[in-house]
Amino acid sequence: MPTHKDAMKRHRQNQKRNAFNKHYKSQMRTMTKKMRAAAANSDSDTLNALLPQATKLIQKLGQKGIIHKNQANRRVSRLHKLVNSAS
Repeated sequence: MPTHKDAMKRHRQNQKRNAFNKHYKSQMRTMTKKMRAAAANSDSDTLNALLPQATKLIQKLGQKGIIHKNQANRRVSRLHKLVNSAS
C-alpha cells in the first residue's frame, strides 16, 4: 500500500478508473458477442440494429482512451465487415 499522501490519492483514482474502464470494456465485448451470434444465426435485422450502437460505443471508448484509437477503428471495421458478409 502507498504511504505518501499523493500516492494514496493516485491509488484511489486508479481504482475508480479501473472500475469505470472495466464496465465499458465489458459492455463492448458483450455487444460484439451479440453481433457475432446474430451473424451466426443469419439474423440481419438484429445486426443492422446493433451495428450503430456498437460503432458508437467503440468509437467513444477509443476517443476517451479506454482502448487505443487504432484498436477502436479495427474493431469497428471488423464489425462492418461481419455485417456486410452476413447480408
